[in-house]
Amino acid sequence: MEEKSKTASSGKRYDLEDRCFLFARRVRVLVGQLKLTAANVEDSKQLIRSSGSVGANYIEANEALSKRDFVLRAKISRKEAKESWYWLRLLDIGVSELECERQALVQEAGELAKIFDAIVRKSE
Repeated sequence: MEEKSKTASSGKRYDLEDRCFLFARRVRVLVGQLKLTAANVEDSKQLIRSSGSVGANYIEANEALSKRDFVLRAKISRKEAKESWYWLRLLDIGVSELECERQALVQEAGELAKIFDAIVRKSE
């Protein structure tokens, strides 16, 4: 499958599946650069799971067999985005160069949670 990145500034329609995928990929790159402390190892495991689950559940929502199933999967995506936001804030960065990326990912997790919240509200 071809990776593509679309931004709102490019004038193209932004694919939410792609955005979720890129979020999970960026999280994995950040985690790979963290210092290996006991807390970072455990928090990173949780973060990797939740960040990947945002997009995985959205893909499942798009394949839902019913409106109720769609809403449930969108709610799970929202929950996982909020959980990712939490774990990102807990990480012990230790390297100032990584702090900028962490803050950007914290913001992205918050934005994804808001997007899924709007999807859920409009779908219910």
